[in-house]
Amino acid sequence: MTLVKVCGINDPAAMAAVREARAEMLGFVFFPPSPRAISPERAAELSALAPAAAEGGPLRVGLFVDPSEEAVAAVLAAVPLDMLQLHGAETPERCAALRARFGLPVMKALGIAVPEDLAALAGYAPVVDRFLLDAKPPAGATLPGGNAVTFDWRLLAGRDIPRPWLLAGGLTQGNVAAAVRQAGAPGVDLSSGVERARGVKDPALIAAFVQTVREGGRAG
Repeated sequence: MTLVKVCGINDPAAMAAVREARAEMLGFVFFPPSPRAISPERAAELSALAPAAAEGGPLRVGLFVDPSEEAVAAVLAAVPLDMLQLHGAETPERCAALRARFGLPVMKALGIAVPEDLAALAGYAPVVDRFLLDAKPPAGATLPGGNAVTFDWRLLAGRDIPRPWLLAGGLTQGNVAAAVRQAGAPGVDLSSGVERARGVKDPALIAAFVQTVREGGRAG
């Protein structure tokens, strides 16, 4: 079954929609420039609305962009996370350091536009647990992700990705089945594709997206 991660959860209705749709992962954004960013305290309040991952609830993923150890520690002091998502220019060495410091799995986001971008996978594979393969931000973008742009999913077809991975970048209910099929993706991550306004999740779109993935967005 294709895994689903819904990122940028920032209100109770979205949290309820993810829980009811039984998405495997959800993302809290701890990057202040993002319209989806929330405080650690708010994330803790929302996290309490769904069972913990150990009890069958979604994995809680914290999205950070080039964070200091102090910033990650402050978040973890308020809300338990199951995984750290590093969405900036973190080097393999930095990923390894954060992984060791906090004892949590690390998912590294990499921007993909051309085949040569996949060469970075080899350097990160020994020190991360999962990859998020996202579209590179368009020129002038202020955010490293969540920009509602796609890339050529066929670049990933048949590739030996050395860690479990999620496909991201401009996914919607209308294109996710084709994206999974063309990329051979074992999982998908979306944010803007289930929003009714920038940074505002639509519960109906979350439900429809997950249902579409369950019905037809399987890898292979």
